[in-house]
Amino acid sequence: MPLPNNERVVALANDILQQFDKIFGLHPGFRAAHAKGQMLTGVFTPTVEAKSLSKAAHYARPSTPVTVRFSNSTGIPLLPDNSPDANPRGLAIRFNLADHVHTDMVTHSTDGFPSPDGKEFLEFLLAVASSGADVPSPKPIETFVATHPAALAFVQTPKPHPLSFAQDAYYSVSAFQFTNAEGKISHGKYRILPEAGTAFFKESEAEALSPTYLFDELSERIKAGPIRFKIVVQLAAQGDVVDNATVHWPEDRPLLEVGTVELTELVADNAQEQKHIIFDPIPRIEGIEPTADPLFELRAAIYLISGRRRRAATLETAH
Repeated sequence: MPLPNNERVVALANDILQQFDKIFGLHPGFRAAHAKGQMLTGVFTPTVEAKSLSKAAHYARPSTPVTVRFSNSTGIPLLPDNSPDANPRGLAIRFNLADHVHTDMVTHSTDGFPSPDGKEFLEFLLAVASSGADVPSPKPIETFVATHPAALAFVQTPKPHPLSFAQDAYYSVSAFQFTNAEGKISHGKYRILPEAGTAFFKESEAEALSPTYLFDELSERIKAGPIRFKIVVQLAAQGDVVDNATVHWPEDRPLLEVGTVELTELVADNAQEQKHIIFDPIPRIEGIEPTADPLFELRAAIYLISGRRRRAATLETAH
């Protein structure tokens, strides 16, 4: 996973990481965002229809081992699970194709993103960082969302607390370009849908929950049996915008189910494995490619820079 050759993208990635550090504090050995997490292992089984969308290796094989990470939002490792700031939740999946060969999928539980590009996302973070409780209204973030409809829509999207990580739905930030063996090109966005169905607490109920309720529940649930999600792709129609993560396609766009993820075990050395693994928002596999969405290279750079910093931290500070 290389850094982009584009110096501007790398500089912007560093600026965004600096804002994460300012907002959440420095926590060596942890992610700058989505710091609190749990990893599991399992298997991905594709549908017969998956090959009609893409010639990607994991769509052609009978099954592929996966490593999955559920997470809370923010860069605060001990953030209570019932904090409003813990949403949106994250779900990252690594499809392990061979030794040191893999492709990743990175999703979160809110369908959308607050900005179409890195420059505007940095402005969003700067506004957040300057809007503390002691700052009078209109706070910088209030002024920002008043002039940026996509950010306002993202902030106002309901983000309820799920009963379980296994009962929330997750969405890719950006659209992808899929190519099948016949050369047919399609564009689509991932949705990861829980077999158990989605279920959420009321806001009044969430206040009484344990600060570790999601991770405790996940540990108990996996003992009782596998956790399953369906992976579907919302397919774009001709003329749909595929390079702007803030644009939603109409809900009548077809959904193609490409497979099932079945999770069976918690990763034993969770702290060490989370510290080591660096997920990549860019698929880097034949048959699934990024679109021209500018968030792809930026997010990949942020993940890599943050990951290298995390790995360089001593193990003692990572606990």
